[in-house]
Amino acid sequence: MMTLKVNGREHQVDAEADTPLLYVLRDDLKLNAAKFGCGLGQCGACTVIADGKAVLSCVTPMVLLEGKQVTTLEGLGSSAEPAPIQRAFIEEQAAQCGYCIAGMMMRAQALLQKNSKPTDEQIRAELEPHLCRCGTHMRILRAIHRAARLMDTADASSTSDGRSR
Repeated sequence: MMTLKVNGREHQVDAEADTPLLYVLRDDLKLNAAKFGCGLGQCGACTVIADGKAVLSCVTPMVLLEGKQVTTLEGLGSSAEPAPIQRAFIEEQAAQCGYCIAGMMMRAQALLQKNSKPTDEQIRAELEPHLCRCGTHMRILRAIHRAARLMDTADASSTSDGRSR
């Protein structure tokens, strides 16, 4: 039995230490945003954030995540209250088939948490591990820039009077 912190909650998981995180997220915790794509860490569809870093959950064993905070797309926001990255992807219509988008949003979220104003080149470099054939690449770039602005605005409004709004 292992303890896994996902989206701010602790879960007791009965899985082998070498079980890939993706299987635990999808099968045990019923969090389905991270997708099984290649199973080899080559497509990015399974990307989640662990302690602020984008990780490929299909090749990351549970044992490496014990004591770390894991965030999935479900942990960022909801359809009623989307997080800035989710809202930006919706507003820019950045998804086509949607299979790779959750992983891209998670990698973009990790990037924006460490670099609030990335250049196009930095975004492209960060998203390089993702395979996407849908052709919305320019919309994805716009969505990430929009998310950066939305996050900046949210940060400004929560710190202007010392309270979160």
